[in-house]
Amino acid sequence: MAGLSGEQTLMRIFIGESDRWRNQPLNEALLELFRTKGFAGATVLKGIAGFGAKSILHTDRLLRLSSDLPLVVEVVDNEEKIQAILPRLDEMLQGGMVTLEKARVIHYSS
Repeated sequence: MAGLSGEQTLMRIFIGESDRWRNQPLNEALLELFRTKGFAGATVLKGIAGFGAKSILHTDRLLRLSSDLPLVVEVVDNEEKIQAILPRLDEMLQGGMVTLEKARVIHYSS
């Protein structure tokens, strides 16, 4: 998709490292979904600390090692493609949060 430029949509999916979908890590399942659906790209970011709706702190500090650190999956593509995938995300996500915002793409190349 060489023509990705101008106003696009940034989707962020906030999940935990231990979240799973059909016996595989959820972040890997999401990446594979976006790849097979032809999205421009996706990135998984690992947080060093965070908490969610239940206010349970997850941190990588030595005294409180966590196996459930926060992850953010970021995807930028056109609004139509993002909207079309949302029902599938509803099936896959047991918790977490999804946000959408406008993003201006100024450079995209393979």
